[in-house]
Amino acid sequence: MADLRFWFDPVCPFAWMTSTWVRTVASQRAYDVEWRLISLRLLNKHVDYDAHFPPEYLEGHTAGLRLLRVCARAREEHGPQVLGPLYEALGRRVWEVPASEGAVPARLRAGTLLEPALEEAGLPADLAAALDDDAWDATISAETDEALGLTGKDVGTPIIQVDPPDGVAFFGPVISRRPSADEAVELWDHVVGLARFGGFAELKRSLRELPQLPALGVEADEVGVQEDWHQGSRRQKR
Repeated sequence: MADLRFWFDPVCPFAWMTSTWVRTVASQRAYDVEWRLISLRLLNKHVDYDAHFPPEYLEGHTAGLRLLRVCARAREEHGPQVLGPLYEALGRRVWEVPASEGAVPARLRAGTLLEPALEEAGLPADLAAALDDDAWDATISAETDEALGLTGKDVGTPIIQVDPPDGVAFFGPVISRRPSADEAVELWDHVVGLARFGGFAELKRSLRELPQLPALGVEADEVGVQEDWHQGSRRQKR
């Protein structure tokens, strides 16, 4: 049994930033992390994207779902232990590259994102055939619903559960800067201590900095532009 469960969508920058922090904590605390799937596209399937989101969101969230199909097939055929390395390989190619390399959907179509990630993770290239196989969507939807069942529905990604299957789960934390190794453990203890307090529900501010990620044009020593994410998203209407 894993010490933590972490639900991710590879096209969420905040999930990626939080995952790098969690990996730092896990290495210092010898935690075993079970990586699980949550789709922003399925989570927002009832939302009118044209009315509520910036123009690129539909294609971006759909690209995330396509990548998750590959993740689901990889886990089914090669075991759950492959998800951590595969997510790490994908995340670096999505977020740790210059913005000039282009948007995720375009790089998926060009074959410059998924195929190298599969190779790095030691997985066969033919898993890429799952990109357009919607038969995997039921599995991804079930895991998305599982995560929302632990936290409630008004959340996004990532979702973390401590001491699964019965331990506390929470959305986030949403962070825009990478903590140092020492800060990482201190932050973790604060977050988990608060989450484990009986009756605790929410600590929140809707102002977010653009994360310190090369793909977003924010360097590690810079502070990203602040935006107000009303109800946890960049929806255009309220």
